Amino acid sequence: MLLFTDPERTPRPWEIASRMPAGTGVVYRSFGAVDALETAERLRAETRERGMTLLIGMDTDLADQVGADGLHLPERALSAAYALCGRRPDWILTGAVHSVERARAARDLDAVVLSPIFPAGGASAGKPALGLEALASASEGRTRVIALGGITALNAGELQGSGAYGFAAIGGLAEAFAL
Repeated sequence: MLLFTDPERTPRPWEIASRMPAGTGVVYRSFGAVDALETAERLRAETRERGMTLLIGMDTDLADQVGADGLHLPERALSAAYALCGRRPDWILTGAVHSVERARAARDLDAVVLSPIFPAGGASAGKPALGLEALASASEGRTRVIALGGITALNAGELQGSGAYGFAAIGGLAEAFAL
């Protein structure tokens, strides 16, 4: 289970992380925020204390600064995975994909994050949902496909038997672990 941050929907992600169980993780996407280092440091402290994983979205310098567990790459930057594996073999590397074909083609990653599985909000609001069949197809032959997009407490159970390694969410987890 991964919480993906979003400046509008998760303005204080460390508060959500403080309620999540050990063994889960956070993907902090700073999107150029002026307080990115402060937020990442708060997340690192919280995730370390709770036995959680912290991945940083695309920013290798920020990941190094806070001692993150790895990096999450957007689809447009998946080609960087090979070089990152060589430079940082200790990092967990995940990458975003938005089709079955891209999921199958992705290399040098510990996991791919396929989205949107269900109708979603945010940046994926205009994208058609891929659905559970696409998730199952993308999972064939891959050991780690993480489902993202429109996942809530009401529909997360539908992922069972889909082949998904796990799931990620923004609003669904923010809501589930809110104050």
